[in-house]
Amino acid sequence: MTQIERAPMPTVPSPDRIGQGTSVEQSRAAAEVLAAVEIAQRFPRDVQYARAQMIDSCKQLSLAERAFYRFSRAGSTVTGPSVHLARELARCWGHVQYGLVELRRDDEYGQSEMQAWAWDVQTNARVSTTFIVPHKRDTKRGARELTDLRDVYENNANQGARRVREMIFAVLPPWFVEEAKALCEETLRNGGGVPLAQRITNAIEKFAEIGVSVEQLETKVGKPNGKWTEHDTAQLGVIYTSIRRGEVSKEAEFPSIVTPAEILAQARGQHRPADPDADAYEQALAEGEGA
Repeated sequence: MTQIERAPMPTVPSPDRIGQGTSVEQSRAAAEVLAAVEIAQRFPRDVQYARAQMIDSCKQLSLAERAFYRFSRAGSTVTGPSVHLARELARCWGHVQYGLVELRRDDEYGQSEMQAWAWDVQTNARVSTTFIVPHKRDTKRGARELTDLRDVYENNANQGARRVREMIFAVLPPWFVEEAKALCEETLRNGGGVPLAQRITNAIEKFAEIGVSVEQLETKVGKPNGKWTEHDTAQLGVIYTSIRRGEVSKEAEFPSIVTPAEILAQARGQHRPADPDADAYEQALAEGEGA
């Protein structure tokens, strides 16, 4: 009688030695997932309570000021809800887990393989994305290689935060996100109860600290500061926050203003008269001695 021998099942390679800490962490992670699922099924979210929490959070000026990002791309400005708003909405909605994992770092090729994910434990809706982050940073002189470990870490975290934001928004109800965005915009317009005149003064003082003049602000808004509206000050607040976070440069938002006098002075410098008497005459005019 012919006997059929079964081929051995392929085995997944595993480390020769697993430390006690790693073993405990694996067991803890598995138990934590099971507990989260059980709790979500036993105590499902209260949508009205979640919405009330969201409304209360979005009425806070401290959140509204960080709720939107702004940066320049291909000559245009891109704006949208930030990762700070996404994390707060995930907390308010409840039973939502999210994270960012560095799957592999390849220093030889100068890149990291990352994964961002979000999971609604109650509905079991889970989304994830795997992406490659080059160890480079864009500068005005082109891409710059990153070799310092801290620079690589910060670059990976910055790139990963954007993906985490999109993953969280993918598992949240669209109406929940849109209502939160509208409330944050309203909070920015209201300024947390601060009078408009005071908000304008505060905006001018904040921008002065980073070297932006009132004339540059008025050029950006398109009207004198005495005619700024709540919407104008709200937009300036988003721009200021984006500059401080490094999402957009000050030079991109506020190009240097060249006055007619500076243009005339530059033209005089390029076409100075060859006659030394003419130079002496101009100097006399400057000193108030000319006729």
